[in-house]
Amino acid sequence: MAAARITDLDVIDIRFPTSRELDGSDAMNPDPDYSAAYVILRTDAGDGLEGHAFTFTIGRGNDVQAAATAALRDHVLGLSAEAVCADPGSVGRALTGDSQLRWLGPEKGVMHMAIGAVVNAVWDLAAKRAGRPVWKLLSDAEPEWLADQVDFRYIEDALTREEAVALLRRGKAGAVEREARLLANGYPAYTTSPGWLGYSDEKLVRLAEQAVADGFTQIKLKVGADLADDVRRLRAARAAVGPDVRIAVDANQRWNVAEAVEWTNALADQAPYWVEEPTSPDDILGHATVRRGVAPVKVATGEHVHNRIVFKQLLQAEAIDVLQIDATRVGGVNENLAILLLAAKYGVPVCPHAGGVGLCELVRHLSMFDYVALSGTSEDRVIEYVDHLHEHFKDPVTVANGHYRAPTTPGFSSEMHAASIAAHRYPDGSFWVSDATGCAERRKGTNR
Repeated sequence: MAAARITDLDVIDIRFPTSRELDGSDAMNPDPDYSAAYVILRTDAGDGLEGHAFTFTIGRGNDVQAAATAALRDHVLGLSAEAVCADPGSVGRALTGDSQLRWLGPEKGVMHMAIGAVVNAVWDLAAKRAGRPVWKLLSDAEPEWLADQVDFRYIEDALTREEAVALLRRGKAGAVEREARLLANGYPAYTTSPGWLGYSDEKLVRLAEQAVADGFTQIKLKVGADLADDVRRLRAARAAVGPDVRIAVDANQRWNVAEAVEWTNALADQAPYWVEEPTSPDDILGHATVRRGVAPVKVATGEHVHNRIVFKQLLQAEAIDVLQIDATRVGGVNENLAILLLAAKYGVPVCPHAGGVGLCELVRHLSMFDYVALSGTSEDRVIEYVDHLHEHFKDPVTVANGHYRAPTTPGFSSEMHAASIAAHRYPDGSFWVSDATGCAERRKGTNR
């Protein structure tokens, strides 16, 4: 191990045709094809272990994301496997600190997401070598080491290293008991599966009733395309789930600020629990205005927030009630640690964004660490769950009675089956080749 080096960084464009059934459809994204720029980090250690990770996208543009990730290859080749596994933050600092890469952000957009994929691959490799899942690796770590994984530049006015260490030390109290409860009971989940905008009312009601039967105490509906439709759909959902199940609504950035206030208040008679992404994710003061204007409905955002600096400002401005981390939007586990620490200091619950390709698999590790060894609570905290594409992963999520089960397999749960990669790599995977052939034959038949 001491002499092992990183020998390769493979990047694969993987896509699934989810738009054909309108799975994932919302007011801003009517035709998402769930996709991943997938990373495999290889070493010459001879133990067969690899680091797997990805960045989630929704189709067109995944080639751009894959190209950005592949551009990092030369930056990691030859690095000591032992060194990067002992200090994953060193990879993040080196990549975000490269001046020519930094120019493309800084610390946001396609290049930052690419860096996050590489950093997450390092965490997957480190956890596999340690024989533990990532949530357990983080929960067992010393507070000082965890704090050293965080880049405090630009956030020290809100959170210092000393404060972070103190929060993590406090989180150690009762961690053993919480870990036992987590393993026994799991972590609360909510489901978006009933609420895609392209679904019929009948399908919405059927899936909402099934969600309650499956033990979920919160569901989510997409809104923002047509107010009359939203009112009708929300009423149908409320009638289906009853008064005691929470219903969140998600506008996916559709509205201007004043429109967000007006539209959310028009839905308020059905008691939505939160309104998600009511306006641009970059508009911190706009979110604060919306929050004041729609209370007691809560305001949630985060899946498109670029980095820890924007999250810092959302918290400082008291602009959100619920903070939503995303496992692949920011610079990997390390930056998500910073965001979780900020949320813990400000006392704002974290309810991660998930769904897509593998986001459920990844983000459960971060919430479970937060529960066991940082915030120490799951009250008013839920992880999003969407029942798509889990079968393509070697360590897929399991949800029982509305709760995520804690993964026990070493790693970050990010490794896909080789057969799934071979079938869905774009455009030369077996699924896409067959699909193109079928489309050509249908066109030929139409032209006859």
